Amino acid sequence: MKKTLLSLTLGLSGTAMAAALILPALAQESLLPEGFGNPAPTPAPSPTPAPRPTAPTPTPAPSPASVAPPAVTATTAAASDEEGEEESEEVEPGTLKYDLPPGARRLLTRVGPLTPETGGLAPDAFGVRGQYAAAIMRATRGPVASRWGSILLRRSLASAIDTPATINGADLAAARAGLLLRMGEANVARRIVQSVDYDRASPRLVQVAQQVYLANADPTGLCPYVPAGLAHGDEQSWRLAAGICAGLSGEAGPAGWAMSRVRSSGKIANFDILLAERVLGASVSGGRSITIQWDNVDRLTSWRFGMATATATPIPAELRGKAGAAMRAWTVLAPMGEMADRVAAAPDAAARGVLSGEAYVSLISAAASDEEPGEGLAAQADLLRTAFGAGSGAERYGAMQNLWNAGTGPIARYAALVATARAAAGLPVSTDVGDDPWQLIGSMLAGGYDRNAIDWVPTINVGSRSWGILAVGSPQPLNGTNAGAVSNFSSDDDSADYLRSKLLLAGLAGLGRIDAGQAASAASDLGVDLGKQTRWTRAISDAAARGEPGMVALLAATGMQGDWSKMPPYHLYHVVRALREVGLASEARMIAAEALVRV
Repeated sequence: MKKTLLSLTLGLSGTAMAAALILPALAQESLLPEGFGNPAPTPAPSPTPAPRPTAPTPTPAPSPASVAPPAVTATTAAASDEEGEEESEEVEPGTLKYDLPPGARRLLTRVGPLTPETGGLAPDAFGVRGQYAAAIMRATRGPVASRWGSILLRRSLASAIDTPATINGADLAAARAGLLLRMGEANVARRIVQSVDYDRASPRLVQVAQQVYLANADPTGLCPYVPAGLAHGDEQSWRLAAGICAGLSGEAGPAGWAMSRVRSSGKIANFDILLAERVLGASVSGGRSITIQWDNVDRLTSWRFGMATATATPIPAELRGKAGAAMRAWTVLAPMGEMADRVAAAPDAAARGVLSGEAYVSLISAAASDEEPGEGLAAQADLLRTAFGAGSGAERYGAMQNLWNAGTGPIARYAALVATARAAAGLPVSTDVGDDPWQLIGSMLAGGYDRNAIDWVPTINVGSRSWGILAVGSPQPLNGTNAGAVSNFSSDDDSADYLRSKLLLAGLAGLGRIDAGQAASAASDLGVDLGKQTRWTRAISDAAARGEPGMVALLAATGMQGDWSKMPPYHLYHVVRALREVGLASEARMIAAEALVRV
């Protein structure tokens, strides 16, 4: 059994499209790095308005009763006090009714699927400043440079946290789900949305829910939110959703009426209406078949992604190429998507932490098992097979090297390290790996196999890149970590402006693995100021002082937006120090080691 860094459990389950759509469902693998235990395997922004001179603004939404989605009725079972019989209660159209007793309802005082027993943070991890936390979540827009930073943020946002008195629990859930969605974590975002009973969803959560279910290619998930969406959201997109839900319920008349009304309004591009009608065509009583032509479509919105993916409508590669990192991750996580599209987007998802190394390898293996896989895919699968199962360590290491060097661009190269993490952890220490096997060490730590990595310490030269990665990534400090060793490391540093050496110093100082005097001497030699103070550094230091690991993880992610080549060393110092102070030293080490691998 491999020695691993932590043991976390995140059982992430996905819902398939309604049975009426009869779409293929492929199993999804774990989203956690394989070095973090063995979690249970997971089963497998709105329509674009019609072109106008200026950006459209939502029209005031009418009351739910004035629109024509199918009437919402429900039956509530209630025991008669005298006879013990069940009575049927008619519900007014446009209202929501639950069939659960009050004791079975979920409270807004604590929201989230992960408890400390299943790998989540403590309920008070975000402190008591709810509006402040939600504002930071909404303001965090860019991708997080660190894979481990993203994994930690996902774990934090998915935790069952107490709702501060300063914010509505549904609004905080909306901020959490929205950030997860921008990170590409569509499955986890859905779990947050589903942690709030839909009749308790705030207007903010209703709008986020629409984006979340589109990202999951699950139009049926929109149905419970239609009345609230019509009352508080983008009227026309929710009218389309109402039509879809009517069709899926077998009510072809109201479905067609809703589509016609949206088309006659001229406020939604006809292409987006056709996609909705295609969903109806895939249902049992949806009506005519719709052919989709992408000729005049210039961008891929969340509506187009969700509706096209749900109905297995091919999306042109040119539009996929223009999509952001989040949508590429949605593509990988959508089991009904084209395998070629999922494989093409997988390196980015693996490098960002959305896919674990195990899930990435499984996806490549599944794609390569097709009758006629592409030449490049078949070669990649063969190398992975050799890296994991060859008879000799030399053969396995040679295959790993070929994989590491085959990637074009930093994302693909790091994704290859993620894919080989378990193979690297199992390589015998007696294998000849050269003078500086930094990619081997980096691959192990990309999967969290830190205790396997330290077995290589006796073979590593002090001052080499491998030494630097282990100096910050190993569970215990290495002997001889001083200004001289950092200087030795910098003498072979080929990064721009010695950024790698500066990040090494930042990681060592943040972890407390170098004496303060030695750190000051090394900082002077490198011309770096790790003590620089900004509003962000004060915020993360204050969160650490208050003992709020969730807030620290969130602020750490905001400080690592962008890419590693532009990471200020003092940001890494404050991230690592704050994480260590709130009991997240393991994550701090992995982030510091990742910096030296990727710069």
